[in-house]
Amino acid sequence: MCTVSEIIRIFARGYLNQNSKEMKQKRFLLIAALSVLMAGAATAQDKLKSYSYVEAQGGVQLTSTNAPMDKLLTPTASLSFGHYFTPVIGARLHVNGWQSKSGFEPLDQYYKWKYVTPSVDLMINLCNLFSKSTNHALNVILLGGVGVNYAWDNDELNGLSLDPKLAPLAWDKDRLNHNLRAGLRLETNVRKPFGVSLEVNANSVDDRFNSKSNDADDWQFTAQLGLSWRFGHKYRKSEPAPVVREVVEEPVKEVVPAPAVVEKKPEPKAVVKRETVKLHKEVFYGIRVSENETPSAIMKEVADFMKQYKDVKVKAVGYADKGTGNPKVNKVYAQKRAEQFKQDLVSRYNVDASAITIDSKGDTVQPFADNDKNRCVIIDAEGVKEYTVYE
Repeated sequence: MCTVSEIIRIFARGYLNQNSKEMKQKRFLLIAALSVLMAGAATAQDKLKSYSYVEAQGGVQLTSTNAPMDKLLTPTASLSFGHYFTPVIGARLHVNGWQSKSGFEPLDQYYKWKYVTPSVDLMINLCNLFSKSTNHALNVILLGGVGVNYAWDNDELNGLSLDPKLAPLAWDKDRLNHNLRAGLRLETNVRKPFGVSLEVNANSVDDRFNSKSNDADDWQFTAQLGLSWRFGHKYRKSEPAPVVREVVEEPVKEVVPAPAVVEKKPEPKAVVKRETVKLHKEVFYGIRVSENETPSAIMKEVADFMKQYKDVKVKAVGYADKGTGNPKVNKVYAQKRAEQFKQDLVSRYNVDASAITIDSKGDTVQPFADNDKNRCVIIDAEGVKEYTVYE
């Protein structure tokens, strides 16, 4: 019986020996995908051996051409049955299809047709390939495969009034051609019965798939979300632990001395001690600005202090600079700054308003030599820190 690696090599030799012009662009992609898959097949595995799953997917597809992307997106859906032979290597039967779309941007004319693509895909779990564990919250899976593409219902293009030179390959009958796929999956933990996946694929199909000619295969891209149900998990059986037979010897009688009398020490006594802690902060303002528009780090620090310690008392004193306004006006501004600081502190951090007192010095006291810095509120807080010591 052939191994997985031998089957892949046989398939690759047969496929790559074809010399048609349209096959040349796909050879490098196929070689790269199959090389990674062969490496995964030979990798030693963890305790999880294999499992199977069924999955339904839905999303969008895009067949690339010279037209805006938003004009070409159409719905697509898939159904698949897969099986992982080891925690790294797996295969699936995958059927994708619905609608595809192309068009002519200068004429602002677009047309749709239907398609279905059955394929066989090989999959390699990169997380399990490079990790000793098979328990990952999210798995990254590389896939590649081959299949056929069947397209029909191209009546919209045939119904357009176009110069035959614009669409020389427009097909009247149904089309059957090859499909070569490479993609990437993100999939949730395989040990849970239900899983969610995100899969992005690039599919290479015949040049006539979109009824246009550019002497190269057409590219179809799909992006789908999927819901899967896993079953049939199998695990490697752990080797039984060797049985160790204990040799029982006759105990040797020993003379045990009488236990020494140990003087029992008194247990330490818990004593609660109190220590006074203080906080000093300064908040500066612009001219005639008497309220904080956003919560400040200083205000949060004062609130945290009030919540952390007991019997906290906070005093907020407002000041105004002597170089601006007059004593009467400055007295009012300084008062408003202190009041606004207290109001914001209580409303934003839900602290005890009764623990906060305010005062206004106006411009009669200038705590700073720099005139502009005297537009401020100075906060002094004092509380009690309690802690337990054992004596």
